[in-house]
Amino acid sequence: MTAAVVWLIVGFALIVAEVISGEFVLLMLGTAALVTGGVSALTGNPYIDAAVFAASSVGLLFLVRPALKRKFLGGEGAKTNTDALIGTHAIVLSTVDGHGGTVKLGGDTWSARAYVEHDRLQPGTKVTVMEISGATAVVSPDP
Repeated sequence: MTAAVVWLIVGFALIVAEVISGEFVLLMLGTAALVTGGVSALTGNPYIDAAVFAASSVGLLFLVRPALKRKFLGGEGAKTNTDALIGTHAIVLSTVDGHGGTVKLGGDTWSARAYVEHDRLQPGTKVTVMEISGATAVVSPDP
């Protein structure tokens, strides 16, 4: 078996193994092995192969991997669930005061209460979600 074929087999095996890990490390090493397999087929020099594998592995791990993680894993501090609703806008459906009411938020109807307890928000008023308390949106009128 030639070195190029071995590099290709190792590359594909690492890429397949990436499915289990999900950290993009094996994907980067597998890609580096595939690149090295191509170079090995052209040169046949094991020293060049080692240099290409080392350089492409380091480059992929430190340059490409962080960008892929940000893109596919949402990046650091991505808001999810109810945290993603804070700061969004809603429309009052039934009068909202310090004790209750309903708003239309993101296409759904939510129970709501006013952020300032003595506020009384009439239907049709545009509001901003200040916080989520359980299943209740705490809202304040838009300026």
